Amino acid sequence: MAKLDYQYDKLMNPALTALKLLGGSGTNEEINRKVVELLNIPTEQADILHNSKRGGLTELEYRLMWTRTYIKYYGVLESSGKGVWSLTTKGKSIDKVDEKEVVRFFRNRTKIVKTTTEKGDEPNKTVRWQEELLEVIHQMSAGGFERLIQRLLRESGFIQVEVTGRTGDGGIDGHGILRLSGLLSFHVIFQAKKWKGSIGASQIRDFRGAMVGRADKGLFITTGTFTQAAVNEATRDGAPALDWVDGEELVEKLKQLSLGVRTKKIEVEQVSIDKDWFKGI
Repeated sequence: MAKLDYQYDKLMNPALTALKLLGGSGTNEEINRKVVELLNIPTEQADILHNSKRGGLTELEYRLMWTRTYIKYYGVLESSGKGVWSLTTKGKSIDKVDEKEVVRFFRNRTKIVKTTTEKGDEPNKTVRWQEELLEVIHQMSAGGFERLIQRLLRESGFIQVEVTGRTGDGGIDGHGILRLSGLLSFHVIFQAKKWKGSIGASQIRDFRGAMVGRADKGLFITTGTFTQAAVNEATRDGAPALDWVDGEELVEKLKQLSLGVRTKKIEVEQVSIDKDWFKGI
């Protein structure tokens, strides 16, 4: 069985390099894809699920979430709160970080307990909120999930959102109109799949076949992940435009829109001792 060769700490500098190549900022998806490209991670490793029973995140996505968290606390990255990461002044001024120093800094500040895994240290936390939320969504009824996606699209700027998923309409679950700045409109057909595995290229082709000639764009939303082959198919040159949202992006969007997710900022007090001050008395 394939295993991912990179622990979260060994992804720090590739993530930093990825952001520099992306122009200093990027979404989770852009960073993840660029890291795969930089490290030439095989498809069979990139598509490994973090939890095969729960589905949702791949192991790479899960580790890169921790990677971004660590170097954010170190002062190299910052987040807009809208799923976009950018380099800080410190991040722009350096080419590499000392992974061990970053880990020490983070753990001293947050007092995170760690456990030892087969290949090294992994942060120990019961369940990250992203995984918990995905599990909650998986427990929703089919109708409840459809209403959730309908609400999400409306909150994101769609109008006339209709769900047709139970009509057996060639895999199409609904349609709506996306309004941009009140000036432009796009007819969008979407498929929403509550899924614990990975969406493959064949499912992308089937969806595209069902939407051709019926809308300006297609949107595939899933609680699972997309294989690299699926991503390649979705972005294939000459094919009708098709966008996708995986489980990680779905829960981040729900958080951003405060749909069933509340955030609370907690101030962390950091105490440092000025030894020179005491010596000077």
